[in-house]
Parts: sequence; structure tokens; C-alpha cells
Amino acid sequence: MDATRVTEQPTSFERPQPGADRTEPPGALLRAPEPPQAALPLQSRAEGAIPRPGVPGVAGEPPEASARPGTATAAAGPTGPASEHSQPASAEPDAHRPRPVPEGIPAQPDAAARTADGTEPPACGDPAQSPQAVPAAAGGGGGRERRAPDGQDRRTGQGLPPGRPLPMRRDGDRLRFVGAATRRIARGMDLDEIVMGLCRATVPTFSDAILVYLREPLPVGDERPVGPLVLRLRRTDRIPAERDLEAGIMPVPAPEQPAELSVVTNELCEVRPGSALGEVLRGVRPVFTDTPSAGAALAELLGPDSELAVPGGQRTILAPLRGRRRVIGAALFLRRPDRPAFEADDLLVAAQLATHSALGVDKAVLYGREAYIADELQRTMLPETLPRPTGVRLASRYLPAAETARVGGDWYDAIPLPGSRVALVVGDVMGHSMTSAAIMGQLRTTAQTLAGLDLPPQEVLHHLDEQAQRLGTDRMATCLYAVYDPVSHRITIANAGHPPPVLLHLGGRAEVLRVPPGAPIGVGGVDFEAVELDAPAGGTLLLYTDGLVESRLRDVWTGIEQLREKLAATAQLTGPDHPPPLEALCDEVLDMLGPGDRDDDIALLAARFDGIAPSDVAYWFLEPEDSAPSRARRLARRALSRWGLEELTDSVELLVSEVVTNAVRYASRPVTLRLLRTDVLRCEVGDDVPQLPRLRQARATDEGGRGLYLVNKLARRWGATRLSTGKVVWFELHRG
Repeated sequence: MDATRVTEQPTSFERPQPGADRTEPPGALLRAPEPPQAALPLQSRAEGAIPRPGVPGVAGEPPEASARPGTATAAAGPTGPASEHSQPASAEPDAHRPRPVPEGIPAQPDAAARTADGTEPPACGDPAQSPQAVPAAAGGGGGRERRAPDGQDRRTGQGLPPGRPLPMRRDGDRLRFVGAATRRIARGMDLDEIVMGLCRATVPTFSDAILVYLREPLPVGDERPVGPLVLRLRRTDRIPAERDLEAGIMPVPAPEQPAELSVVTNELCEVRPGSALGEVLRGVRPVFTDTPSAGAALAELLGPDSELAVPGGQRTILAPLRGRRRVIGAALFLRRPDRPAFEADDLLVAAQLATHSALGVDKAVLYGREAYIADELQRTMLPETLPRPTGVRLASRYLPAAETARVGGDWYDAIPLPGSRVALVVGDVMGHSMTSAAIMGQLRTTAQTLAGLDLPPQEVLHHLDEQAQRLGTDRMATCLYAVYDPVSHRITIANAGHPPPVLLHLGGRAEVLRVPPGAPIGVGGVDFEAVELDAPAGGTLLLYTDGLVESRLRDVWTGIEQLREKLAATAQLTGPDHPPPLEALCDEVLDMLGPGDRDDDIALLAARFDGIAPSDVAYWFLEPEDSAPSRARRLARRALSRWGLEELTDSVELLVSEVVTNAVRYASRPVTLRLLRTDVLRCEVGDDVPQLPRLRQARATDEGGRGLYLVNKLARRWGATRLSTGKVVWFELHRG
């Protein structure tokens, strides 16, 4: 057939149909060209349907409509003319079908689609004008605007200068714009992205400028705001110097007055109860500001000193932003005086934009609060700072599994022990969620308590296993517990299903320590085994969780071998006589992870063994007798003279005498006395009595009880630690 058929159908969601007349009312007829080799029969109309003018054979249609050039009559069925709702008998493969376009905000037809005299080219198929077709603007403007010969809009009679985006005149335009704009707003995760998405979606397609106000401070969840409602100007946007269209960068001519829509001086606005602005916000619906009440609300929002030139007429829309429970802000849409005013349907568009933006802001605030809680939980679960024990230097790292999983079950710890020793702990609770972090916190607290009792490593793991079983039947974790003694240069390690540690020697050789693997914590009924190994001075022990060496791309033993090679290669950079710096070594270890190579959170603890030289240690056994204090003073004086610390002799003799006297009074076995010379002078006195001494204020009539008072006044630090065989009382003095 040579003619085109006439059918009633809505505009395509993404791309305008040929032959659409933007000046016709919503739901107007579309004249789609039909392939000449086939014609689809019209569908039957339901009985009682209201006939529409413009459809052949229906009341109200002029007779010459069916004979109009470029149109086709309805195909007749067996019983008469086919109705418009009947199913077609056949369809060609290349029959017209709406095609989706890449997601984006539809742009309006631009100046390139107009003729030189400022008028729109006639639409194809219009019997009154030339049939020359004009391609739609990039991005899909939703049809073409027909112009009167004088260059004015036929619907409003207002002139539109070249280079200005045309207003949306059809429901299809608005639907496409709202769909693309809401998708753009929904992409944002944080507050700035959502507000920016609203601004970029509306300017210049919907308005020439936008002002977005948000509540200060923003309420979170079910929080009830305290204090007055204060709005703060969060972001403004206006027509930029150039627009990024789907077909490329197209400049827009700058207006003669370029800055009046961007001049805003009032950033804070307090909304008083019962005020015009308060009533508009409480009403929730967007309003034009050309009414007295809305104009007063706009003046209150902008402030008395604002220099913003607000256009007259229906060129300004004030849209409240309401979240799930309360109003959280307002958006102001403006058009310049040289552009057509907003229409009543544009209020619905503004309402949709405001609703989606407010819900997005609520989502961003809740997400930010959850992220803050997760960060605080993880920060409090892990050590804020590492201790600085004698003879060892420490460094650590922690990486969450992902930005959306900020907490996990991995932890590390370094706990000072009596005798200048230090306990090194690293563990991993199954999973990386809030529950895993909570269980990790309980196990870490239990490990600190057990370490304070100075239990052997295998006993610590045994009690951790019992604690995990008390927490639940499915509370599984792995843990590695090591105790380093800088005096003996030895380390004792017990393992509960954790990856083995790696020791980097001073010469650059890296080895994986052979530690019995053991069963994970929480299994129950498992005996743990500890091994004692050499810890040479200058060596570096690396404790880590399985997230560092295991992923979907490699198994755990392949990752451990890569870690060993990475440590050896890093040590070669500093030479055989100088170990690599700890902080730089941790960074290099984490660099071995690829972009998609991290599936779990990572805890890393590095310990550099400096040790204490034998020449800086003095150790004696004292029998529990009355002469022990005097002998202790004599031995301490000789050691200080040998070290060149004679200026500390008086203080050390007095404090050693008081501490040894208290130990000898109750001890039944020999008392130990040890002096350590490091950056400070440390004195340790051990006995077999488990009761810890307490500092108390002696009365004037008491003959004793002043020994610890003197220790507290003269020593830099002091303390007492209970051991499995008794206790150790220690104090430290500054050297010079």
C-alpha cells in the first residue's frame, strides 16, 4: 500500500515517533509511516468506547481524512471494518517498533534543527507544509516543536530566541525526562552525589537554574530534630557555557545578563512556625511563586538581602523535599524571562524530582550513619596504638573486605608481659559482618585477660576455644598466639588453624615457620601444641590473616609462597646488613594484592626483633632471709657502676630494698632480682606469692606500708603482674 495507516498509540518511552506534532494535546494521533509491502489491521474498539476524531470510519472524522496523501484506511475484516484493538494477522520483521536508546537525560531540540529565520522546519507528513524531515536532537527531545511563521510558539505565542532549549510540550517528553532524571538521582550513594544528580538532571533540560536547600542538621532515621528548622543552601546550578549532548559538545550562546540566576547571598534560613515558608513546606506539594503566599515564602527562603533576580509569572517552582518522615529541604526551579513559563504539568515533574531526591537524601544519610557506626565499631575493636615494649618494634595494617563491608572478624594485638616479654596475637573470626566483629571483640578481650595471667600460649588457645563454645555452636575462628622474650631471643608459638607466620632474617632470607596447624577455635576437645624457636636479632616476624594470601584467584599455599618471595625481594633493596623499615615493609606486602584479589578483610602485624644484649642484663637469685635486702642493694650498686649509671644508685638502692623486703616477708622460695638496661633502667623482683601488692595511704601510727608509696613517687612507672608461679613487681627509672 502507498498510504500510511492512522493508529492511536502513545509516544515511545525513549525515542520520539516520526510524525508526532508537539502542538497537539496529550494522546493526539501519531502518523507512523508503514512499510509499503504490508499493512497491519487496526484493532477492534471495545463496545461503548468513545469515538475519537481523526480515525477513519469513526464519527467525527472528516471524509477527506481517509484520502489524505500519506495515510491509509483501515483494513476490513471478514465481518466489516477491523477495529483498532484487534490483533494483526501478520507483521513484517522490519515493522516499526520502538527502540530503546542509551540511558540519559533527553535533551531538547537545539538551534541546529531550526531554519535560519528562527522557525522550526515543518514536520514530515504535514499536508500544509513541506514534507522535509528534520532529525531529532541527540538524546531524544521527544518530538519537534512547530513554529508559526513569525518565529513564535504556536501554543503560547511567545518568542523563543535561537540557542534556547525548547520547553517540554507533550506527556511523552515529561515521562522520558522524569525516568532519566530519577535514574540519575538514584545512582548516587552519598549526599553530594544525589544533590549533584538532581542539579545536573534538571539544568538545562527542565529549568535554567536550581537552588537546593537541605535541613541543618539532617535528621537520621527516627531521630526527632531538636531546635528550630534551619535550611542551608547545599548547591546551586545554572545553564553552563556548554552542554554535553549525546551527539557531542554543543555551545549555547551566553545571555546578555549572564549572572543574575547565580547570585545568592542568603545561605541559612530559619523557618519560623506559622510563617509562609513553613506553610508551603508543610503542604509538601510544589507551588508556583506567582501567588502572594508563595511569593512571601520565596522571599523568606532567599532572605531580605538576596540579589537573586526572580523571573515574573510562572517561571519559578518551589518544591519541598520530604523524606520518609519529615521535610528535609526545598528545591527552587527557575526559568529566565526569555523562556516560556512553566505549565501546570511541570508541577508534577517537580514533585517527582523532589520525592526521589528526598528519598535519596534519606538513603544517603542512613548509609553514612551505618558506615560511621561500622568504622567506630572496627576502630574500637582494634588497638588504637601499638605498645612500645623493650627489645621489639611493631607495625600493623588493617584493610576491610570492601567499602560496603567496613567491619570484619580479623584482629591483631600486642600485649606487654612481665619480664619485658610481649605477646603477639592475630586472629580471624568467620565472616565479615557486625556479628563477626562483635565475636572478635569478645575473643580479643578474652585473649588480653588470659595474657595478663601470663599463661603459656597453648593454654591461652585452650581457654579461647572454651569461650568460643560458650558464645555459640557456630562461632569459629582461627588464631595464632606467640610470646617473644627479648632477653633469651626466643619465641614460643601456638597455632589454632591459622596460616603460619613468615620470618624474614637479617640477610634477606624469608622462611615459613613450621608450626603445628592445630584445629580452629570453637571446635572443642582439641589439644593445642606450642613450639619454641629462635628469634634472631634483626629478624622480622610477619603475622597475617588468610585474606592476604587466599582469594578466588589463588589458593592459600600459593599466596604464602608469593608472600615469602615478596619479603625476600623487599629485603634485597636495603642490603644484607640493614633490614627494611617496618612501615615500608607493610606497604610493600599489601601491594602484592591485585585489583580483584581481595575477597576478605586483612589484618597484618609485623614485629622487628631487636632483643636485649646479655651485657645489658643482670640476674640474681636471693634466698628468702633477712639479709636479702642488703645483698640486693649491693648487687644493684655493682651493676650500676659497671653500666656507668652511678647517678641512679641512691634511688635504685632505696626502691630495690623496699620491693625485696616485701617479697622476702611472704616468699617461701628464692626471690629473683633482674636489672635491664635499655632506654630506661628496669628492675624486676619475682616471688612465689600470687597476691598482688596494693598502694595504700599509711596512717601516722603505722610502722610499715610506705614502701610502695616511695616506689610510686620516685619511679617513672611501676606495676605488678600475677604469674602462674607467683608474681612480679617491677619499676622503671629514667637514665640521666
